[in-house]
Amino acid sequence: MVENYSEMSDIQLDALKEIGNIGAGNAATALAQMVKAKIDMTVPKVKILPFTEVPDLIGGPDLHVVGIYFNVQGQAPSNILFVLDVEKACLLIDMLLGRIIGETKVETLDEMEMSAMMELGNILSATYLNSLAMFTNLKFIPSVPALGIDMAGAVLDAILAQFGEVADHVLVLETEFTKDEHDVVGHFFLLPEPGSLDTILTALGVNF
Repeated sequence: MVENYSEMSDIQLDALKEIGNIGAGNAATALAQMVKAKIDMTVPKVKILPFTEVPDLIGGPDLHVVGIYFNVQGQAPSNILFVLDVEKACLLIDMLLGRIIGETKVETLDEMEMSAMMELGNILSATYLNSLAMFTNLKFIPSVPALGIDMAGAVLDAILAQFGEVADHVLVLETEFTKDEHDVVGHFFLLPEPGSLDTILTALGVNF
């Protein structure tokens, strides 16, 4: 029985990485349909790390970030978090809305721009969970997204405060978006609740 990512074998990790790559391909297709333009999306790195190291991975606890959070219900309850530097988020909004790169400013982010980010979060979570569901035959039901702009440390503290126990280790999919030679890197985190990782690995046929 695997309780935590830190106990996983290479075969188990590879299975989750492959699902991440398939999810990224599906997300790129969905994004292209949404923005009527080609946006490439890749997952160049997939890793496991302690939850306490997440702030350092994304640039330090004081980095100003946009965080999009989902609680996932179903047979393997989990949490999903997509985080990126707020300056990079503005570039991504320009890509999504077909604007000149540099047009969206941090100081003037409005409701429409926030909606674009939340829709991106919806696409990322839905495509990843659909890939996971396809391989496991488990049902995953994501919540409505919650979006916050704050320091990275504060965003993560808020998740811990609101949802209490999350996994000691998290699965991180480094996610790179590219359009017209501009690229933006964000981080997509899957945090299974206690017992859920075991359920997922068993359904994948790699729990041994």
